[in-house]
Amino acid sequence: MRCQPRYEGPVYIWLKNKQPCLLCDEVADGATPICMACETELPWLGDHCQSCALPLPSAGLTCGQCLAHPPAFEHVIAPWTYSFPVDSLITRFKHSAKWPFGHLLGELLVQALQHRFNDDLARPDLLLPVPLASRRLRQRGFNQAAMLARWVSAGLDIPRDERLLLRIQDTNAQQDLNAEARKKNLRNAFALAPGAAFKGRHLALLDDVLTTGATAQALARLLMDAGAARVDVYCLARTPKPGES
Repeated sequence: MRCQPRYEGPVYIWLKNKQPCLLCDEVADGATPICMACETELPWLGDHCQSCALPLPSAGLTCGQCLAHPPAFEHVIAPWTYSFPVDSLITRFKHSAKWPFGHLLGELLVQALQHRFNDDLARPDLLLPVPLASRRLRQRGFNQAAMLARWVSAGLDIPRDERLLLRIQDTNAQQDLNAEARKKNLRNAFALAPGAAFKGRHLALLDDVLTTGATAQALARLLMDAGAARVDVYCLARTPKPGES
């Protein structure tokens, strides 16, 4: 006895269904839910500092801050500047749990990183998401850096570990502080998990936005002091200097 009626028509395959662009709702051109027009109009990072990715007027330069105080990390890789609509997408992903926006940006970050790997950027041995303060993790319910690390790890086949970096102090929110206050705010904020081994390894930190670089610097210094050979920083967006677009 058949439980279902006989059907010989075409089978609907939802994976091949056209999907709308998450920004304009027009039909997306490919597998990623963003149309070509909207992707082109994103605030792509142009010429920037070779170390911290600060937007600069010319290519191949290093900013004054990195010349005066070389950071512990080697390179910051960020596809965009922190401006519209990327800033809105990140905010909605991070503070309103709109995960499709984060996933979209994560997919585009994967493409940007693969392009850099195809050129001359060295692939890291391990991805490490920036840890979130426990109080903020309880409030938000998830760590956006850890989610980005999962998507990047899957897209680029690079191992990740969310347990090796610890945030041992619940510090004040960084976005409300200036550069000097951010550095003081992060003193002794991070630690390494017991037994974590980094000697000779090339590591990449994952975060959503890099502003002053204080968090990246604190973690990169911790990792380099633990014997890491190199630390890079991968993030979605880099903020310009205050007052600059």
